[in-house]
Parts: sequence; structure tokens; C-alpha cells
Amino acid sequence: MNSRKPVTLHRLREMHAAGEKIAMLTCYDAAFARVLDRAGVDALLVGDSLGMVLQGRDTTLAVSMDDMAYHTRCVARGNRTAWVIADMPFGSYQESAELAWRNAARLMQEGAHMVKLEGGGWTAPVVRFLVERGIPVCAHLGFTPQSVHRLGGYRVQGRDAAQSELLNSQAHELADAGAALLVIEMVPSTMASALADTLPIPVIGIGAGSGCGGQVLVLHDMLGLSSGQPLKFVRDFLNGAAGIDAAVRRYVTDVKSTAFPDNAVHGF
Repeated sequence: MNSRKPVTLHRLREMHAAGEKIAMLTCYDAAFARVLDRAGVDALLVGDSLGMVLQGRDTTLAVSMDDMAYHTRCVARGNRTAWVIADMPFGSYQESAELAWRNAARLMQEGAHMVKLEGGGWTAPVVRFLVERGIPVCAHLGFTPQSVHRLGGYRVQGRDAAQSELLNSQAHELADAGAALLVIEMVPSTMASALADTLPIPVIGIGAGSGCGGQVLVLHDMLGLSSGQPLKFVRDFLNGAAGIDAAVRRYVTDVKSTAFPDNAVHGF
């Protein structure tokens, strides 16, 4: 029986202020939502990564609003206390703030507590538009999977001074626009740590070192179910665990104790 109180945005802010790491995992269905919630995962990300791990696609670009609405609805049905974040899929927010609002509102009606969108610069006004209309927003910078072709593949971002300065500027613009969380993906750990230290909002890392205010992984990756060679920052938490529940609990414990990620092991 899960006895914890529901994780709210206020609770996430309290954790950030107290220096407690936020443990997040992707989730796509009711069964895993129950497992992750029971194991103490703070936030469930209904990621458009489902296009790759569930649908077998090479990228996230073909994931539709119908896909995201369906999987958000499934996760919401299985979840009891975790904070639920739903990805805005490619094409659902780029055209206009009004289109973004309609699609974000649909995901909220399906059970999401927050939506996530990728990119900086042009996205700041969209974030402000959504937040002013009552929709909490998680921003996403660094490697942004919906821009995989423009970025030239799965590459670490922010290595040079110009990229680093741009990402830093965009992160602060998004926070100023009202983004309540920031996911930072595949950037040097020094840059991610600096953002975590200077931004007023929690910074959740994926392939960004241990200095972030929390971590997120794709569920199937942390269970050793990756197709192909896993990225170097991924750890198989199911290896040596008694089962999936134990693996997820280990992930939560290691995130909160900063045992994961290990910068030396993963080469940050």
C-alpha cells in the first residue's frame, strides 16, 4: 500500500529548496505506473520516447497527439501519488501558442499534471502563454530528440563556448517565462551543475552528470531492455536486483544518494 502523499509542484519545489534529488522515470502504461509510484518515483514522464521503445521507430518524430493522449490516460489510471508529466509531441506546439494550448489542455484533461516541450528561444513565449493559462510546463534543453536531424544525430550539446552560452541564456529565459522544471540532456556535467546552481527551478539531468537537482532515465533503458548499445550514462538497475520493483527502488535510492550517475564511470 502506497502511503505517501501526492507529489505536487509545491512538493517538488520543497525538495529542490531542501537539496533533495528528484527521481524521475519515463512511463507509458498503467501497470508500470503502479510499480513506479509504489517504489517511490517522484515524477512519471509520459515521454514521446514511446515512439522508439514501444513502437520500434528510429526517432520520436512520428509520435502523434493521439498516441500521447492514450498513454497519458493509461499512466494516469495506474498512478496514485507521483507527479505526471506528458511530452508535447513533434508538431503539437511549434505552429502557434494557441495550438500549443489546445494540445496541452488535451493532455491535462487526460490526467497529466504538467507538459514538457523541447527547445529554447522561440519556446519562451509559448511557455509563458501556457503558464499564464494554468498549465505547468517543464522545459527541455541540450540534446532535444525532436531536433535529432538538425543536430546531426545523438550528440553531446554545449561543448563549445558559444553553445554553452546559448544554452545558459535559453535556460534562464525559460525559467523567467514560468517553466517550473528543466530537463537538460547530454551536456557536459560542468555546464549542467552550473545551471542547477543558478536557476531558481529544479534541473533534471539525463546524461548530464550528478550535479543536477534530479535524474531521469528511459524506463526500458534502466531495466536493461535497450535495443542496441545503451548510452554510456545508462545503468542497468535490474542486473542483480530481485525484480523490477527492487530495480526501481534501487534507482530511486541511488538518485537521491547521488550514487547515480557516477561521473567517473560514465565519462562526464
